[in-house]
Amino acid sequence: MNNLEEVITRLEYLETKVAFQDDTIEALNTEIASMQNRLELQREQMKYLVNKVKDVQSGQIAREEDETPPPHY
Repeated sequence: MNNLEEVITRLEYLETKVAFQDDTIEALNTEIASMQNRLELQREQMKYLVNKVKDVQSGQIAREEDETPPPHY
């Protein structure tokens, strides 16, 4: 009878451990999904900023024919 109690105790321990691992896996999965969403948002923001910087840089450089000649001409 003692052997049966030991097997039951071990089985309960394993069931508890599996339940804890399932909860941990679910929490990690939720966190990974959240991080993927944040990463995608950051990618979109980075694309927007890169385009803005390109617009500003290209807007500051005038075409050669639009430039006024330097004063020594």
